[in-house]
Amino acid sequence: MAAELEPEGADRDYVASLARGLSVIRAFSRSRPSMTLSEVAQRADMNRAAARRFLLTLVREGYAESDGKYFRLRPKILELGFSALSSLSFAEVAEPPMEDLSAELGETCLAAVLDGDMCVYVARATAQRVVSVDLDVGSTLPAFTMSTGRVLLAALSDEELDRWLDDFRPTKYTDHTITSRARLREDVIAVREKGWSIVDQEYEIGFRSLSVPIRDQSGTVVAALNVCCPSPRVSLETMQEEFLPAALRSAEEIQRSLPEEYRRRAKDLRVGAR
Repeated sequence: MAAELEPEGADRDYVASLARGLSVIRAFSRSRPSMTLSEVAQRADMNRAAARRFLLTLVREGYAESDGKYFRLRPKILELGFSALSSLSFAEVAEPPMEDLSAELGETCLAAVLDGDMCVYVARATAQRVVSVDLDVGSTLPAFTMSTGRVLLAALSDEELDRWLDDFRPTKYTDHTITSRARLREDVIAVREKGWSIVDQEYEIGFRSLSVPIRDQSGTVVAALNVCCPSPRVSLETMQEEFLPAALRSAEEIQRSLPEEYRRRAKDLRVGAR
């Protein structure tokens, strides 16, 4: 029996019954969503008795259903894929494109989410520079002074943004810091309309940054992608003309890499959307 179930050269760690069960699941497709026992057995390359055992097990566990003649998979089967996809952290998905962007631009790239009145940085890619941004994953900075914050605030509804501004307590970090609620709201609305933000030395003199939204598969903004650099090294014109197109391409690449599961996890990332 072992010789019959296990492929040639298999070792003791190979579970043949699991492999055969997976072949039953893979037998179903978009073009063949519903099949008889004989059809499943043929497509899975096994006898009817074995196919019947696997199918009835799937039915009993809620992964398949049958009307007595035809078998079909149930939506619960998607949990098998979602379990693997949801085990990937946002950083694991986002950092490879961010590393490419950082290498292309020669500057530090970060991704942030909104947590109350702060931006929390959840991913980072750093270029080899003598002068680079001293921010690590887990660092927090006041959202109203950050281009990441402006992008994330722009993703809020008008009601959410107004509530956020009601709680806003401005601090003037530099001469460039916007401390007016009305002016900050105008800037956030402008960011919402154009789809990106550049903030120039509002938190620290000598540093400016560009941010664009990262969206999930449904279009919901789940994070902000940021390129931050010393102002003497990169002009505002260069950021808009050269950095912006590259950042938008990187954000699109991250979006394509995000699994559908992130649609349900978007609210967890946007913990500051009150």
